[in-house]
Amino acid sequence: MIDIAGAVAVEAIDEASRDQPEPAHRAAGVRGVAAHYGDPMREQRTLATGVGLVDRSHRGVVAVPGEERIGWLHTLTSQHLNALKPWQGTELLVLSPHGHVEQHAMVADDGETTWLDTEPGATEGLLSYLEKMRFFSRVEPRDATADHALLSLVGPEAVAAVAALGVTGLGDPDVVAVPGPKFRSDELPSRPTVVYDVRPLPVGGWARRGPLGVDLLVPRPAMDQVVAELRGNGVPVAGLWAYEAVRAAARLPRVGVDTDHRTIPAEVGLIAPAVHLNKGCYRGQETVARVHNLGKPPRRLVLLHLDGVTTDQPPAAGTPVILDGRPVGFVGTAVHHYELGQVALAVVKRNVGDDARLLVGETAAAIDRE
Repeated sequence: MIDIAGAVAVEAIDEASRDQPEPAHRAAGVRGVAAHYGDPMREQRTLATGVGLVDRSHRGVVAVPGEERIGWLHTLTSQHLNALKPWQGTELLVLSPHGHVEQHAMVADDGETTWLDTEPGATEGLLSYLEKMRFFSRVEPRDATADHALLSLVGPEAVAAVAALGVTGLGDPDVVAVPGPKFRSDELPSRPTVVYDVRPLPVGGWARRGPLGVDLLVPRPAMDQVVAELRGNGVPVAGLWAYEAVRAAARLPRVGVDTDHRTIPAEVGLIAPAVHLNKGCYRGQETVARVHNLGKPPRRLVLLHLDGVTTDQPPAAGTPVILDGRPVGFVGTAVHHYELGQVALAVVKRNVGDDARLLVGETAAAIDRE
């Protein structure tokens, strides 16, 4: 945790929070992260309008060195990785044989190692899957969480702020448009569906452009130095609550919170950043192709506005969404947003209309129509 005055740790508020280091990582010295630094709403506004530094060092980090790493990961995951170049990043999914989302990872390659950062609590599952699929490939996947920490510069001024660390020229994400159903094979280039610019950091590790700003993977011994340099250049800190509110408003799903065991990529907007629809066989590919060609995923991700009259506490993840007395979905991330009020990401049945009168617990809810 970035240890400054006003820091309130996640576990001090919720001992059962999923935003804690995994037990093995905590035993290796990985500290928890801050929920906020005394003023969550101000911290949100900072991330939405300027730039702030968020400690996300509770995320799992898997390092995959080895000369065959790119082609090997290409065969195992949903992304087209064969064309990923050194100092580029992307996103990928590991799917079940039936196409359900099991793992989501952000990716960066430095020419020698492909780095995967993933949800706290998901590292063991991701690494176990990769180790089982090694066979005779020249790769050496390992858990690098105890050695490396993820920090995030979030906000429209993030690219300018990272210049304080000697990193300049980070380009915008390069995103391939998702084709319509039954598209021609030549409509999709043979490359990752999104490419993030990655640059080395002088202290080691890298800076990666991403959907909300710039992620920094730094050696843990250098973490305090990086934080001090950024704060010394006027970058304020913000807690995980602020980050989650900005993420929810941007409708970016979090696997394990905004998904369940039945979630397929098309339901929650993960096709565009993490799935190549014309890369050939990988586990779960048949379901992805069938759903895309039919054009009708059974559910969809929406942003709900909650009236906040019955209670000022956001609903817990997994709370049912009710229409006419029947459950039609579930709530994932629920937050107090500094502009929108109480909002929540939810997965609901595809046929639930945008004008539906919904209930979440005893709270009235309405779908955001943007």
